[in-house]
Amino acid sequence: MGMLDNLSFLDDVRRMNKRQLYYQVLNFAMIVSSALMIWKGLMVVTGSESPIVVVLSGSMEPAFYRGDLLLLTNYQEEPIRVGDIVVFKIQGREIPIVHRVLKIHEKETGSVKFLTKGDNNSVDDRGLYAHGQLWLQKKDVVGRAKGFLPYVGIVTILMNDYPKLKYFVLAFLGIFVLIHRE
Repeated sequence: MGMLDNLSFLDDVRRMNKRQLYYQVLNFAMIVSSALMIWKGLMVVTGSESPIVVVLSGSMEPAFYRGDLLLLTNYQEEPIRVGDIVVFKIQGREIPIVHRVLKIHEKETGSVKFLTKGDNNSVDDRGLYAHGQLWLQKKDVVGRAKGFLPYVGIVTILMNDYPKLKYFVLAFLGIFVLIHRE
């Protein structure tokens, strides 16, 4: 009988571990889905497809430094003005650029074209735009900087600069979530 008791105890442990593992996996899925819901909610509230961005270069110093986290809005009814700091995407480039509006051309028809420049750059952004493009339009704008948190995004820069660190952190978080017990 003693041998059978040991086997049933092992079955209980095996079942419990499976149950705990399922619980941890569900817990992890809940955290990820909550983060996605918060992100989608921010997109709706701010009108921007990317409500939070990290400054990746020093082109906007001293206004913003590498690693600063920018909070963006992109309300279509809000006019773009000289001096606004905009985040824009260029065709053929994956990473958006954060620069200040330098010049604007408005027509009676309501169309607006504008030129940007990094505060720390000596020339305007025409060299960065798509081939043959001289001006940006409202459709190129991802958002406008409304606030920032200094150096909060430095972790993002470190993970981009050192890809092995990214995999280490992700592996560590995954293991932590699976082992961690309430």
